[in-house]
Amino acid sequence: MKQFEEVQFIVDGIRKEFAPDKRTVVFDVIISGVDAHLELEGETSCPEAYDKLNDIDIINNVRLLPSSDLGDTTYGIIYNSVGTIHNEPKHSSEIVTQTLMGMPVRVLNKVRDWCRIQTPDKYIGWICGSVSLTTIDEQKQYSNQHKIIVSSLYQQSYQQADVDCGIVSDLVLGDVLVVKDEVENFYNVLYADGREAYVCKASAKILKNWHPLQTKEEVVSTSLYFLGIPYVWGGTSSKGLDCSGLTKMVYFMHNIVLPRDASQQVLVGELVDDEGDFERLELGDLVFFGEKAVVDVSAERVVHVGIYIGNYRFVHASDYVRINSFNPEDELYDELNTNRYLLTKRILGDTSLQSVKSIFNL
Repeated sequence: MKQFEEVQFIVDGIRKEFAPDKRTVVFDVIISGVDAHLELEGETSCPEAYDKLNDIDIINNVRLLPSSDLGDTTYGIIYNSVGTIHNEPKHSSEIVTQTLMGMPVRVLNKVRDWCRIQTPDKYIGWICGSVSLTTIDEQKQYSNQHKIIVSSLYQQSYQQADVDCGIVSDLVLGDVLVVKDEVENFYNVLYADGREAYVCKASAKILKNWHPLQTKEEVVSTSLYFLGIPYVWGGTSSKGLDCSGLTKMVYFMHNIVLPRDASQQVLVGELVDDEGDFERLELGDLVFFGEKAVVDVSAERVVHVGIYIGNYRFVHASDYVRINSFNPEDELYDELNTNRYLLTKRILGDTSLQSVKSIFNL
C-alpha cells in the first residue's frame, strides 16, 4: 500500500503535467484517509489526468467532468448580451471574466442555478443564468445556422422592425445572433433562450461574410474605438474592460482569439523587444508590464498589458481606456508603466491562434 507522501508526490506531478493552469483545467484532487486506507477525492476536467490518477494503486473517487448529472446537455449557448463568470458559484465571489452573446461553451457541471462552463478561449468559471444548455447535436445545428455579429459598441434589439417600438434587450460589440429573416433595414433574429427580436442592419454584419482586416493600422483604429470605457475587473466587453479584456476584445474584432489574461497573452505571438528599445515596436503590438525576474529569488510576473499605437504611445485600460506614453517629454507620459515595462509581443501573423469564425465552424 502506498504511503501518503508518495501518493501526494504522484498527484502533484500529474497536476503539474496536465493541469498547470487552474484557469483552463479543473484539477481539484485531494487525498483522504490514512496510509493503510488512502483514497482520492475530487474532480478534474482532464481525461489524461484522470487516467493517470487511475494508475495509482488506491481507491479513486475522482469525478471526470463533464458531470454525468448533466446527461447529454454538456454544451451551452450564451443568451444575454454579456455573461458574467465568477470564480465560485455565488454572486459574492470574484468576477474572473465575461463571455458574449451567442458564444458556444462547454458545460462541466451544475450546482443549483450555477453552471461551471469553459469558454472558447478555454477559461473556466461559474455563471448564473445567461446560458441555454444544449446537446452536442443541438450545438452542431447551431453552428450551421445563419448569424450576424454586432459591429457597434452598444445597440438594442426591438420587438418589431421599428426602433420606436419596445426593446427586447441590449447588445454589445461582438454579440452573435441567429438570423431568422430580413425585414427591410432589420435582421429578424433569434436568441438561444427562444426570444425573437429585430436588429438594425447598420449595427451588425453577416458573420459568414465578416472578414475584418488584420493590419496593424486597423488594430490601432479598433483600439481607439474603446477610449473612455471604464475599467472593470474581469470585464471583456464594451460595458467595461480590464487591461487584458481590452486587448482581447480588440483582437476579437479582427477575428483573432487571444487567451484571457495578460499572463497568458504574453505566452503567444512573436517576441519583439525585452530591452526597452521602443524603436523595434510596430503598431498593434502588445506591450506587457509587471515585475522583472530576480535570479534565484522570483520569476518574471506579468500584471498589465496594452496596445502600442506608435510614437512611443500605447492604449490600455487603467481607470478607463486611455492613451499613455513611454516618452518622458510627452504630456501623456506614464512613469509607473514605463518603469515596469517588461517586453513586447507581435500578434499579427501568429497562425497558431484560433480565429473567432472557427468558434462557429465558419
